[in-house]
Amino acid sequence: MDQIFTAIGDAIGSIFNNPVIKLGLQLLAIYWVVLWIAAAYWAFRDMQGRSDNPIAPYLAAAFIIVFTPILFPLAVFTYRIVRPQERIGEVYERNLAEEAMLAESEAIPHRPSCDRRVDPAWIICPTCRARLNRVCPNCTRLVGLDWSLCAWCGREFERHDAIAASSAPIVSLPTREALQPGDELRTGRIRTAGRSRTTDQLAEH
Repeated sequence: MDQIFTAIGDAIGSIFNNPVIKLGLQLLAIYWVVLWIAAAYWAFRDMQGRSDNPIAPYLAAAFIIVFTPILFPLAVFTYRIVRPQERIGEVYERNLAEEAMLAESEAIPHRPSCDRRVDPAWIICPTCRARLNRVCPNCTRLVGLDWSLCAWCGREFERHDAIAASSAPIVSLPTREALQPGDELRTGRIRTAGRSRTTDQLAEH
């Protein structure tokens, strides 16, 4: 039995004593050390892009170095778990997108009375029935209530027209009921009688 173990040990020793094997093991050790240092540098650069703290990148690199070349893969795995999930550029882009969406929503006009968002092409607010725009009598384009002239055709508006347009309430006209044939004849007679009475009064004067 001892001879067997001795033969196995001599075979392994002869393998490791081979100059080619020795050179390969030395190159492998150098590669592992370089990989360990590269991992520390990668952690340093990665933390620079994820944190504004100037000390955090050095702490990340030191964390990899402390684990020595033997256990540094475990340190890299742990670092990937505890590092910030978003980069500074990603956070900046997300904030810009949120600000752009907020500015776009605030740019949409809305009525302060009913707090409803209105379209620039509307004339009347469908909620509070307030007048929003008016139509130019010359080119029939929508114009603002406070405009003194039409920006499309150059038509000047009267001041009292602008005041009336902005302050006139929106009223709904009552629906006209249909008249029966007899009612139309009676109405015509009343109108004829009224006109003849007015003519007689003027003749007397």
